[in-house]
This record gives sequence, structure tokens and C-alpha cells, in this order.
Amino acid sequence: MESNEFKYLNDINNPNDLRRLKVEQLPQLCAELRADILKELSVNPGHLASSMGVVELTVALHYVYNTPEDRIVWDVGHQAYGHKILTGRRDSFCTNRKLYGIKPFPSPTESPYDSFICGHSSNSISAALGMAVAAKRTGANDRHIVAVIGDGAMSGGLAFEGLNNVSTTPNDMLIILNDNNMSIDRSVGGLKHYLLRLNTNKTYNNLRFKISKWLNAKGYLNDDRRKGIIRLSNALKSAISHQQNIFEGLNIRYFGPFDGHNVIELVRLLSQLKEMKGPKLLHLHTIKGHGYAPAEKAATIWHAPGCFDINTGERIVSESDNVPPKYQDVFGETLLELAKANSRIVGITPAMPSGCSMNIMMRAMPDRAFDVGIAEGHAVTFSAGMAKDGLLPFCNIYSSFSQRAYDNIIHDVAILRLPVVICLDRAGLVGEDGATHHGVFDIAALRCVPNITIASPMNEHEMRNLMYTAQLPDKGPFVIRYPRGRGVITDWHNEMHEIKVGTGRKIKDGHDIAVLSIGHIGNNVTEAINVLNQQDCKISVAHYDMRFVKPLDESLLKDIALTFDNIITVEDGVREGGFGSAVTEWFTDNNYFKNIIRLGIPDTFIEHGTVAQLQHIAGIDPEAIANAIKNALKSSDMNDCL
Repeated sequence: MESNEFKYLNDINNPNDLRRLKVEQLPQLCAELRADILKELSVNPGHLASSMGVVELTVALHYVYNTPEDRIVWDVGHQAYGHKILTGRRDSFCTNRKLYGIKPFPSPTESPYDSFICGHSSNSISAALGMAVAAKRTGANDRHIVAVIGDGAMSGGLAFEGLNNVSTTPNDMLIILNDNNMSIDRSVGGLKHYLLRLNTNKTYNNLRFKISKWLNAKGYLNDDRRKGIIRLSNALKSAISHQQNIFEGLNIRYFGPFDGHNVIELVRLLSQLKEMKGPKLLHLHTIKGHGYAPAEKAATIWHAPGCFDINTGERIVSESDNVPPKYQDVFGETLLELAKANSRIVGITPAMPSGCSMNIMMRAMPDRAFDVGIAEGHAVTFSAGMAKDGLLPFCNIYSSFSQRAYDNIIHDVAILRLPVVICLDRAGLVGEDGATHHGVFDIAALRCVPNITIASPMNEHEMRNLMYTAQLPDKGPFVIRYPRGRGVITDWHNEMHEIKVGTGRKIKDGHDIAVLSIGHIGNNVTEAINVLNQQDCKISVAHYDMRFVKPLDESLLKDIALTFDNIITVEDGVREGGFGSAVTEWFTDNNYFKNIIRLGIPDTFIEHGTVAQLQHIAGIDPEAIANAIKNALKSSDMNDCL
């Protein structure tokens, strides 16, 4: 469907325009909205399948509720593209995820219709409850609050903490459970199976709703009576369905499951639930990628498929022959190789088996690899339990998501010095997913924790050697951080060997200035030195790949201190408290007072764009590093390079 064929969508600039439509016109609008999402994402990649699955729900929510005065709190913004299009951002949607374009996820800084930030999962219930309490406290008694959460996100611990508080805090909020049996990969765990089995008699729900509405109108349904009636109805429903209802066990009225793709029925349901007092949960069954056959058949692939041909469903994939592999694939292949040789090794991932390539081990050794769902804290403590009793877990978490497991890393792993290998994928600037997904805080957060080794490979060979080293005896907690995307070596399958913990290496000799780097960003330093050489700059630059943030290579640092007065540190993490800070502290503590320039992520949240664009903004791309080298020596005889 071409945009000029749209009967309704072209005239909708905000939800007020949407509400002027008749309810029977909404299915056509949904078809147009779905076609618009497909058209845009085919040429400007993003998260497709999630947004396709909630088109009807998105339309129904904005049709029934008075947004933005009423609050819709999305859990994870993967599903919010239709929401953005209907709330005044259709013309700018072509800039989605691009530098200085609209944000990849909802954010109140972008639109009043975006009630809360939602880059990470499982926070919608807690945030919505906070808004519900705030509405009552500030006199906004007519404001309605809706939290939309998926079945994958519902497995997160924060969601259950929120549910527990919802049950004891006076509120009228509605929780919508978007149940598509997916997170990014298939949902896992007992909650998944519970939701698949959960069924409620529709006639029973309708009758109960009518009775409660009548009782409320007569003034008979105060809070104490309501809770008593809920407890009684829970018992009756359990007897009828032969199944307990976890939500109503928490005194949250449950409705469903219903078809999440019937927009007319959704409007009816939401209109009825809108004025109902007390907390409620509406359970909807949806299909991720609904309305586009390729996405329905392979929802994991079409979660974020890249560019594609709408008509054929063929994804447009760049040539991968004779190019370096992705770091995640090096991790996956290497883990399997190590596991074949070491029977103690097990793999753990929180809902990212395909994203981190843990699926390679899962296919080959399904009894030794575990997807624990969206539960980063549990993933770490689960790993700790296995390590305590003799196993050697490789726990792979995206760096940004590992922030949710910080307490677990300290209390459950580090204190006991357990042999857990924490592999932090997507470390550094990740690109188009923006501020909520950049993995830039891990070094600063973890280097203050005792008993932990922190390392970062500059290339694929170093990656494999570090993984090999981490699984050797008596290494304790071992963190390996590496970036999203491809490495730099095509012939990457080296014979692995141990790297002595706390040792760096000299990449290039020099005598004017020393550049110390950690991890993959060291390749930018190499390029920067090449830039200087191409400019016929006479600066002699020494380059050191430190490999370890903790412990630092003190012997190497001493040699550097005795040789150089000008030193630059480069990292793809935050400057404050990061690798550069560690180096500076060592120099100060050992009474070496040098001119040290720290390059890294500045004290601000970096938004979205390509990695190259964002590195330029942060001042860690090759050009910026080359300029920093020249500026550090501007008072010297090398000022002809400036």
C-alpha cells in the first residue's frame, strides 16, 4: 500500500485526529499504519516485529485514552513505532535512529506523549504506579495510567516488585500484558508456560464486570468490600478453570486472554476498563510481526532485520566474505571450542542467545547452556551458584544491561572470588540504539570492586586468548568486555594461549608521546598514527595496548613513566572513573607527575547515530585522537604538525 493510497493515516497528525474516526474505520487505519511502518523500516532499519505486533493495541489506546494527559507507559520502546507515528512524528520518522533524528525509544525529552524513558525492560509497572500515586497526590484525579508490558519483560524481577506494590498501593491503573511468547528470542521459563495455559471464561468476566459496575454505582463497593469480593471471585474462578491466577492472587483484577489484533474489540474492552476502580490487568495474545508473513515466520530475525525488500521479504545483507567476523560470533565459536575441552564450562545468557551467539553452544550442548530470560541479576547469581559447586560459567550480558546485575556481581560473585567469567557484549558506543544501550559505564563501575579481573581485547586473537585464560584454574571473577560489530582480523581462528593476567603489550615504538589504549578502540589509535604519518607529521608515537584495566601492568607503566612526559589514554567508556582515571591514579600514587590527557566518553549521555559519528562526537575517533596527539605536543618542536 503506497502512502498516497492511505485513506485515513495521511490526515492524522495527533491522537485528536484519530479520535474523530468511527470505530469501524479503525481496522483500515491499522492496515495503513502497518504499511507505513513496513515502508519506512525497509530503507531505514529498526525494530520491526515488535511494533508490527502492537499496531491494533496502539491505535486502540490512543483512541480510548486522552493522551498525553492520560499516561501510556511503554515497556521497552521496541514496540513504540506506531505510537510515534500517531503522535506527531510521522514526517520525521524517516530520521528514526539517525544522528540528530528522533530517538530510537520513547523519551519525554522528545514528546509529551512519551510519558517515560523505556530503553531497558520491566520498568513500566513501577513507573506507572509512581505516576498513579502522583496523580492522586497532585489532584489529577481524572488522569488514567496504563502500563504496557510484554511477556518477556514480565519475567524480569523489577516487574514482580512492581506488581507486589501495585497490590498494596491504592491506584486505578491498568496493566496490559502483551503476550506474544517472545522477548527477542522465544520467551523462556515457567511464566511463559503459565501465560500460555492461562484462560478465563469470557462470560464470567462480563458478568463480573457488570455486577461490579452496579455495586460501585450504588456505593456498595468500597476498598475492603472490593478486596473481599476479589478473593471470593478468585476462589470461584480457580474452581471453574482448575487453575490459580497469579495476578488476582495479588488482588489485581484479571481480564483475558483476548485477541490483541481485534482493534474494535480492544476499543470496547479499554472503554469498559477505563473507569473501573482498582488495579487491573488485561491479558492480550498478539503475534510478533503480525501482518507481514516473513516477520511472523521468523520473529527473532525480524526483530531488527536491517534493510529489506517489502515485496519479497528478502533481507538486504552486505557481503560478509573476506571480512572480519563479529565479536559475538568469535565469542560463540570460542566458547563451544573451550567447552568441548573443559567439561566444567557452562553458558548463561539473559534472553540474548542469538544476540550474543550463545545459540551456537545451545545447539551443540543444550544441556550446558541456559537462557534465563530477561533477568540479568538472576543470570549472575545463578552463575555464582553453579561456580560455587564446581562449574565454570561463562555469563554473557550486554554491557548496558549488566548494570542491573551490579549488586549480584559484588555480593554473589566477587566476595567469594568465584570463577565466573562475565562476558560483556556491546561494550562501548553501540550506535543507533542510543543512550540507553551504550555500554560505557562498566569499567568505571567494576574496577572499584575487589577480586575482579577486567580485560578487553583489541582484536579477535586477543579475545580468544582472554577467554582461554579466564577458564584456567584460580582466575576468580573475570570480566571480558568487547564491542558490538566486527573485529579487524579475517584469519581469526588462532591457536589459543594464556595471557598472564595484568600484562599489556607494546604495539609500536616511539619517543615523543605514549598512547595507552584498552580494548578494540586501540585500532582507532593505530589509524590515528597512520593519519599523522600521512600528514608527514614528525611526531614519534609509542602505542601500548594495556589489555587489562584491573590489574594494570605496573611494570609497563613504570617503563612508560621513565620514558615519556606526555601520555594519552584512550577508552570507549566514560572518562570519569574509567581506564584513564586508573592510569592517572597509578602515576600519582607512585609520584610520577606527567602531562596525562584522558580521552573517552565525556560526562554526558551520548545519543544515537552510527558508531563512527558518535566516536567523533566523543572525541575518540582516529581524527580526534590524532589531533589530541598533536595538541599535547604543541609547545614542542613538533608544532609544524599543527
